[in-house]
Amino acid sequence: MPQEIPTETLSAAPFRPVLTRHADAETCADPSSVMTLLADSDSTADGFTSYRSTFAKGAVGAPAHFHTKATELFFVISGSLQVLVGEEVTVLEAGDFLAVPPHTPHAFAAAPGCEADVLFVFTPGMGRFDYLRLLGRVMRGEADPKEIAESAERFDNHYVDSPAWRAALEASA
Repeated sequence: MPQEIPTETLSAAPFRPVLTRHADAETCADPSSVMTLLADSDSTADGFTSYRSTFAKGAVGAPAHFHTKATELFFVISGSLQVLVGEEVTVLEAGDFLAVPPHTPHAFAAAPGCEADVLFVFTPGMGRFDYLRLLGRVMRGEADPKEIAESAERFDNHYVDSPAWRAALEASA
């Protein structure tokens, strides 16, 4: 039998419960993926940011990068996701979970010949939805790619070179 949560417990929580209905969620699309924006830090008092991405076959998600403040969590809902963590490349399958701590280079793409549906969560959260919107505009040719580089500090996205990731992408091409 469910227990009722005392009101004083809710008021002590760092943020109110967050519910995003599928029909109300904003989506951002680029030529190879659709991102469903679920909860940004403005609604979670910096507790987390979450979105869902569906990647077409062969879609490249993000180049090698790291975050200085956030841990990035990946949960593969369906399909297969190729990931770089540090200098190791592996494939996550449906049901797999990965947590990448701050300062760890990582990258991701749909695994060769596969689609992927992935839930992403960043904790602590920060306003990342504007970054995802910018990324979509750049991928569609509506914004200059240098805007991404200029936003590194704002969105805690720091791009790095990864020979291991380049080799993995070349092998799957």
